[in-house]
Amino acid sequence: MAAPMLRWGCRGRRWAFARVDGGSCHRRGAPTGSTSNQIRGESSVAQQPLHTAQKTRKGEHKWAAVVGLEIHAQISSNSKLFSGSQVRFSAPPNSLVSFFDASLPGTLPVLNRRCVEAAVMTGLALNCHINKKSLFDRKHYFYADLPAGYQITQQRLPIAVNGSLIYGVCAGKKQSQVIPKTVRIKQIQLEQDSGKSLHDNLRSQTLIDLNRAGVGLLEVVLEPDMSCGEEAATAVRELQLILQALGTSQANMADYEIQRQINELENGGEILNETRSFHHKLGCTMSMRDKEGKQDYRFMPEPNLPPLVLYDATSLPAGADPQQVINIDQIRETLPELPSVTREKLVQQYGMLLEHSFTLLNEVGLLEFFQNVIKETRAEPKKVTSWVLNTFLGYLKQQNLAVSESPVTPSALAELLDLLDSRTISSSAAKQVFEELWKREGKTPGQIVSEKQLELMQDQGALEQLCHSVMEAHPQVVMDVKNRNPRAINKLIGLVRKATQSRADPVMIKEILEKKLSL
Repeated sequence: MAAPMLRWGCRGRRWAFARVDGGSCHRRGAPTGSTSNQIRGESSVAQQPLHTAQKTRKGEHKWAAVVGLEIHAQISSNSKLFSGSQVRFSAPPNSLVSFFDASLPGTLPVLNRRCVEAAVMTGLALNCHINKKSLFDRKHYFYADLPAGYQITQQRLPIAVNGSLIYGVCAGKKQSQVIPKTVRIKQIQLEQDSGKSLHDNLRSQTLIDLNRAGVGLLEVVLEPDMSCGEEAATAVRELQLILQALGTSQANMADYEIQRQINELENGGEILNETRSFHHKLGCTMSMRDKEGKQDYRFMPEPNLPPLVLYDATSLPAGADPQQVINIDQIRETLPELPSVTREKLVQQYGMLLEHSFTLLNEVGLLEFFQNVIKETRAEPKKVTSWVLNTFLGYLKQQNLAVSESPVTPSALAELLDLLDSRTISSSAAKQVFEELWKREGKTPGQIVSEKQLELMQDQGALEQLCHSVMEAHPQVVMDVKNRNPRAINKLIGLVRKATQSRADPVMIKEILEKKLSL
């Protein structure tokens, strides 16, 4: 399987800041239009220096981010883009390197069909136009982990162009309103990855691992249609879900940069055209090297690869070998259900709010957990939704756990909800049982209820007698109820529940009290 990765970078012309003065925005400077090479864990933020007549004072202006992204997603493929070398995460260094990966003289690239199909599938899912003819190019630059001195990519005519990605941003006081946004997709292209440089500062040396060299990448270029980091992160998360649904990339990833640029500008600094890497321990980006300009890459046609020709149902040659051609329409028919469709189904089938469907999909493994609970419980879907998104997810976030690390299984939560639905236990007792389940003691909800005697009182006569005793002990509260004090009846219910250690059904208590008080 391909190593898990989704890397993000910001092309030179795709991340800039506008200064907002007096209600109008003025773009300062013209960021250069360079392409960028990304290696794992890097982001590329490229802008021309922004010059001002006088030093900008901190807090003097409001800044508006203009964000575009260039995303490299590693293709889920058994072998590399142009060689038969295996793709496997965490393999011993330099154990998965073919002669072509190491750029030995005389070796030639052979295009991986799976990678082409993954690019077409991704393009279709992102509403792109699929070019029936696309070209490969060499992008030249020097780096120690790029033995050929160039990277094979698609600069002039990529495999897919002019698409769009629709994503939802939560807004409102309680983040309960989902606002649909669209970011344009300029192009999707195939590209080979570079190797990996391992820097040993202790011994002042750098080691090269070429296992990753030649691994197939999907480069997805998003236009600068986003206005903040939150939008960018949400768009990337939506793309991640789409790639995972398609199976074209595992798309695991890790975001930061806007505030650094604002601080730099307000302190009179310049935003340089450079490649920066993200330091996950420090939580910030660090300068790696100056950014090459487009002219520095010396793009040229790849002489060892012919044009990539695709077909559709109308252009497919008669008698064509299915193993030798790729049919766009055939791939379109095999597209799986996309996240947007899944959300619509959740809303229609279970009557949940749209924002709840976003949460279920955005949290890894949460949708599967929810669906498994639904299968095993008699409780209403709305109650399941509430427990999964509020109680269950709340506990996970409190302890910074993934769904896969939860001590509470779908079966256990389903059993708990059945006990609640059958009125065997009260809602407060159910929360107590859930807390016990979270302790990882291996007990079932039924066992916990039995051991702690949390069952609701079912003896009508005993409960009536208890209500009578509470009323006699609190005559003033009874008088307040009779005088139509709206809070008094709730106080009386609370007193009865306290006497039963919360084992009495408040609905049943209220019915008995109202009958006794002739309300």
